Amino acid sequence: MFTRKPDRDASPRVAGVPPPLSGRRADRGRPTGGVVSVIGPDLAVTGNLETAGEVQIEGDVQGDIRAGRIVITEQGRVVGDLLADEIVIGGAVQGSIRANSLTFRSASHVEGDVYHRELAIERGAYFEGKSRRSDDPMAVQRNPNGLPPR
Repeated sequence: MFTRKPDRDASPRVAGVPPPLSGRRADRGRPTGGVVSVIGPDLAVTGNLETAGEVQIEGDVQGDIRAGRIVITEQGRVVGDLLADEIVIGGAVQGSIRANSLTFRSASHVEGDVYHRELAIERGAYFEGKSRRSDDPMAVQRNPNGLPPR
């Protein structure tokens, strides 16, 4: 009597597991790691973040971030060091930045030293600090006590 219409999304579903969010997968030429981790605009985090995938900062973070890719939106604020293969900054960052590919968007406000292989700064971006090009910007130099420099 009743027939079920076929799902438009033909991917198999596992009971109790929500379907993936469209547009949030990290498989579009970005580092592996699955879903993009998002720190929302109403969230403040104190502590370090580490992931092999992508992290998107829309809120406030006080701590270091190490990831495959970091995106800081216009609302995003970070006080801490950043280390990733690719970093795109649209908000405010205070701290040291190390990336192979680094982009400052026009609304960005960056205070700190940056170490990069590629650097792009859009018109209107604010940058106060030193910029150092390096063939291996991801290599963190250590002090004699074994800790990274501050």
